[in-house]
Amino acid sequence: MYLDFYGFKEKPFSTTPDPRFLLQTPTHREALAQLVYGVREGTGFAVLIGEVGTGKTTLLRALLQRIDPEVAVAFVVNPTLAFDGLLEYILEDLGIGKGGDTTAQRLMSLQRFLVKRAAAGHPTLIVIDEAQHLDPPTLEQMRLLSNFESTSQKLLQIVLAGQPELGTNLAVPQLRQLKQRIGLRCTVRPLTASETADYIRTRLRIAGAPNTRLFTDGAVARLWRYSQGVPRVINIVCEHSLLIGYVDQGRRIDDRVVTEAIRALEAGDGRVDGRKWVEWMRSGARRTWMVSAAVAAVAVGTLGGALWYAGGSAALGVTMSSYGARVTDVIQEIGAMVRP
Repeated sequence: MYLDFYGFKEKPFSTTPDPRFLLQTPTHREALAQLVYGVREGTGFAVLIGEVGTGKTTLLRALLQRIDPEVAVAFVVNPTLAFDGLLEYILEDLGIGKGGDTTAQRLMSLQRFLVKRAAAGHPTLIVIDEAQHLDPPTLEQMRLLSNFESTSQKLLQIVLAGQPELGTNLAVPQLRQLKQRIGLRCTVRPLTASETADYIRTRLRIAGAPNTRLFTDGAVARLWRYSQGVPRVINIVCEHSLLIGYVDQGRRIDDRVVTEAIRALEAGDGRVDGRKWVEWMRSGARRTWMVSAAVAAVAVGTLGGALWYAGGSAALGVTMSSYGARVTDVIQEIGAMVRP
């Protein structure tokens, strides 16, 4: 594994939304401060908008770490459900349970829960990620949930986070009442070139790298041009660049390595293409038997795919693309065994 080779304690470029790795750029810092303020002050609805992969979910996870632990939170990650399904999910996540057999009974259970918590001075928060998938009728139903209030305060805070389409959806005439209730709007944007450099070095530092300038200036510039500052794309390219650097036993990642990673990703339509890896590894004599192992993995995938298409055993029906996507894992395992 490249972790030991580069001295990491953990993977620096995992795509999971770990708030420990959140880079506090000005826009991320401002958005997080607004969201925390909104929850504490009871503004009702807050909206967070950002392009795909700009760190919205990581920001939401950071929000949950910064609010009072007494806040009850329902975090919805599957907004494609109809409203009844969303309501059921919210009740379960808040610990209320089923709450009744009908929608009316579940709403009454939620209201009793909110009133009881408000009386004890404890807020309740619903966070809906990927909220651009909510259709207008469901968004309107969510607005009606905000009607749970006393004469002096909102009993429920709701954060909607999503891609720019969410802003478009909220602008339709039938949702004008919801639009009027949005107390806060936050936006996160892609990273600038200098922020991309800070982002990479910050993640390396948190992962325990002894050299936070592992990626050369040229490599960082190449990464920014390709990713356009989108953190998720940066993570994916950096991960594969480290794998290439490890197999090549290179102590620094330069723009050539980053370019190789980009080519491999593009060849596989977002995944590492097994054939590209085989071609690349043929360049060194010490990689000879590693090449054979990778080729064997692809060959087995091809055979399994052929059997599947011919109506063969389902157990052997492994498609070529499935195996191509796993070649990276195979190479990692083999590389760990042949390290000098």
